[in-house]
Amino acid sequence: MSAPFRPSPRRSWPLPTSAEPLSLAALPPVTGRPCLLTIPAGLSFVDTLADTLLARAADDPLNLAATLILVPTRRAARSLKEAFLRRARGRPLLLPRMRPLGDADEEELALAGTPAVLDLPPAIEPVTRNFLLARLVLQWWKARGEAADLGAALAHADALARLIDEMETEGADWSRLDTLVPDALAGHWQATLDFLKIAARDYWPAIRDAHGAMDPAARRNQLLLMQAEGWRAAPPEHPVIVAGSTGSIPATAHLMSVVARLPRGAVVLPGLDLAMAAGDWERLAPGHPQWAMRELLQRLRADRADVGLWPAGGVSAPPSPRLALLAEALAPAETTERWSASSRSLDMEAALDGVTRIEANDSPAEARAIALLMREVLETPAATAMLVTPDRNLARRVGAELSRWSVEVDDSAGASLGASVPGAFLRLVLDMALSGFAPLELLSCLKHPLAALGLERADALRALRRLERRCLRGPRPAPGLDALRHLAAAVPMPEAMLDLIDRLAAATRPLVEALAGETARLDVLVEAHVLAAEAIAGQPGIPGAEPLWRGDAGEAAAGLVQDMLAAAGELGAIRPRDYPGLFETMVAGVAVRPSFGLHPRLRILGPQEARLESADLVILGGLNEGTWPVEPAADPWASRAMRDSLGLPPADKRLGQAAHDFASLAAAPRVVLTRAAKVDLSPTVPSRWLRRLDALVDPARWRTGPAPGWALSLDPGEGAPCAEPAPRPPLAARPRVFSVSAVELLVRDPYALYARQILRLSPLDPVDQPPGASDRGTIIHDVLDAFVRGHMRGPLPGDAADRLIALGREAFRRFDDWPVVRRFWWPRFVEVAHWFVAEESRRRAEGIEPLAVETEGALRLDIGGVEHIVTARADRIDGRPDGYGIVIDYKTGIPPSKAQMQAGFRPQLPLEAAMLAEGAFPEVKQRPAGAIEVWRLKGGRPPGEIKHVGDADTDAIAAAALDGVVRLFTRYSDETQPYLSAPNPRQKGYGDYDHLARVGEWGGEGEA
Repeated sequence: MSAPFRPSPRRSWPLPTSAEPLSLAALPPVTGRPCLLTIPAGLSFVDTLADTLLARAADDPLNLAATLILVPTRRAARSLKEAFLRRARGRPLLLPRMRPLGDADEEELALAGTPAVLDLPPAIEPVTRNFLLARLVLQWWKARGEAADLGAALAHADALARLIDEMETEGADWSRLDTLVPDALAGHWQATLDFLKIAARDYWPAIRDAHGAMDPAARRNQLLLMQAEGWRAAPPEHPVIVAGSTGSIPATAHLMSVVARLPRGAVVLPGLDLAMAAGDWERLAPGHPQWAMRELLQRLRADRADVGLWPAGGVSAPPSPRLALLAEALAPAETTERWSASSRSLDMEAALDGVTRIEANDSPAEARAIALLMREVLETPAATAMLVTPDRNLARRVGAELSRWSVEVDDSAGASLGASVPGAFLRLVLDMALSGFAPLELLSCLKHPLAALGLERADALRALRRLERRCLRGPRPAPGLDALRHLAAAVPMPEAMLDLIDRLAAATRPLVEALAGETARLDVLVEAHVLAAEAIAGQPGIPGAEPLWRGDAGEAAAGLVQDMLAAAGELGAIRPRDYPGLFETMVAGVAVRPSFGLHPRLRILGPQEARLESADLVILGGLNEGTWPVEPAADPWASRAMRDSLGLPPADKRLGQAAHDFASLAAAPRVVLTRAAKVDLSPTVPSRWLRRLDALVDPARWRTGPAPGWALSLDPGEGAPCAEPAPRPPLAARPRVFSVSAVELLVRDPYALYARQILRLSPLDPVDQPPGASDRGTIIHDVLDAFVRGHMRGPLPGDAADRLIALGREAFRRFDDWPVVRRFWWPRFVEVAHWFVAEESRRRAEGIEPLAVETEGALRLDIGGVEHIVTARADRIDGRPDGYGIVIDYKTGIPPSKAQMQAGFRPQLPLEAAMLAEGAFPEVKQRPAGAIEVWRLKGGRPPGEIKHVGDADTDAIAAAALDGVVRLFTRYSDETQPYLSAPNPRQKGYGDYDHLARVGEWGGEGEA
């Protein structure tokens, strides 16, 4: 078979034979007529390429096997291989060699007579380089007196490594830093410039060379240049094709230039616009889709006239209507004055055939519509679909939606190791140890699916749940497992809890000790961290290492640990408190990609990964400004002006590449363009490309398709709100004993009383609950009760205030760790104590003395022949010289009003007054209630005040309250009376059982 490409004269150049690095600028220019071809956008690049090569190799399959095809990425090589296999339709086939452009074959270079490749140092390990650069960053921050956070230093080191690679990729010279005028830069950039001169230009090369390594980008450049010069000196006898590359790397462009001029070489460009007017071509800006292609042709020393169509593309085929529309919509800004004429000349019907436009209300709706479209594709045998989006949140949402149908989709970006099962577990173990085993961190770690502590998982969870209920809910215990063990030992049947705590202490002891020092070596911290995680993950007969490092995510986590241990010496001793930030930064930078179990016909790709890819349905998602195209990330090391001076490509170059990706993908036969009007509740702006299309396309021409409607029917929402609950339990189940607080609950929120006393449901305290108003009220009540109980008769001693403050100091001690208690509650209590002693002394001088504190009583009532009992625990009852009693209640919050008591909504104190008059308190002799007093103890100005609810009319208020209780009990003795949640909505307030009653749904307050 003849050579598939036009032959060109054989040339020869001296082959490098030493380790002296090649410089692109010093190499002789590549001359001669190139063999350049293009496959238009809208055609499947890999399928078109495979079709032609298979047709040419029909007579001699060995010729195809001898062909070398260089593609941009490994994914592109895999896609091209699959295209060949699809075209073969099951018949045996010798595939060509397919290799990513950046992966030069070093053995082949050496065998071809390039001994210099054997002298190239290896590329420095990424983790090692980041650790070394982080040390330089930390030293710089310390010299400037700035906070030295290791996690932030690693993030800056990663950005600096990218800048170094970009400088190497572009062949930029660090000496250009000297040409920058510091006074022309802001103060921050002046300091950054000084650091780059010292660290990146002077120190880093010496540090790197001392490690006997090269920067990865520099080594890749050398291999590409060696490959190019080796082929230029001795052209290969087999065909060589560079397919699909845009030549954004100068060394790659040089290799492409050499290949294009090989006797059996060719370069196949993706989506070059051969129909664009010459004037438009000359006016291209970096943000245009074709700008990168024009730059590549200049580097190839060629122009568009040298480029032909790949044979399967149709040599004389005019651009499709879709390509014409996209070319006009994305044309240079200077040509937009012709849009009105263009919109009339374009065949819009043909251009929009196969195009669907979806504008969803929000991101979840967009993801749901996309998932339904991809799921529909699976109904057609062998049909394929791919979602292309740079929006990682959208990609994750779509993957989650597809899981409805047990469809696992191939996501090229993978998932963050930090969000995986082993990654999250490692983070939780570290957080738990660092927090001193605080309740939230401890429960988060031990409830993780990997946590077992050497027990059966069910046994470990059973002990943990008991520990949670008994010891970890409510106020936070003292730090450390010893304090937790002391709490657990004080509750009934503590054996399982104590065993769990002892196992946890043994498992985490090395990690706790490593984190407790002033400094520690990184390898010691990593090893202690891993040992603790493995010990916690262990089960009977199963070492913890087995479940922890299992699967794709486990292997990725093990690889990260190995990399950190291998490079630990480069970082030196660190502060243990910096290790969590370091680990968080490292684990967030590792992606986990499943190796199997993914659906073969669905894919989620980023725009770069989607180059050269094709599918029956192409969905371009997340088309919002700032998302696609992506806003350029802020570079902490180089401003826009600094990048220009250093010779780095403009930031708009990436916009042009993104535009080229969009235009190529939007030219697919069947394409869906989607965006969300709101993302995270914030309004969005359509992508600039959609806005340009909208300027040409009448909105009525866009097809929306059925997917948005499908999405609404899939999750139709909550539907009609439920009705207010109205349980009617049988009389036998209804309570007959009520505390005065339960009586008030029955008045204000009967459903809450039903849930508490009939269903026996009790709200759990929050985990790690901070001290709240109820804790403050309880402390003050207890202190005042203890004080008054110790001084029931006679005048108070002279040091009464000191004694009361001493009691308070002891009661507040358990909250010493909380700043709000030390700074706010305690000073106010001192004010309350002085006011209380003064008021108590005045009252006693008037003959008013305490009769009982925290006294309990019960009143029996006959309701329709059935005994009901009202119980009370009065804060305090005082006696007046005239024989009347005073019912007193301490309040640290807002006290009840007299109107509420008279209306029956706050019946507690009136009922206590009625019980006093009935002799229901055994500690207090029966007497009429002469007054109801509420002592408001707020500690402000004034520190306290006494509100008299009733004096002359106290008997009437008490009698009315007792009358109301009889009527209330009578009503609920009727089996048809329901326990409503809000019989008096204005008096209800917030309740612990509102969520159970779904008040937010039927009450018109939004979702419950």
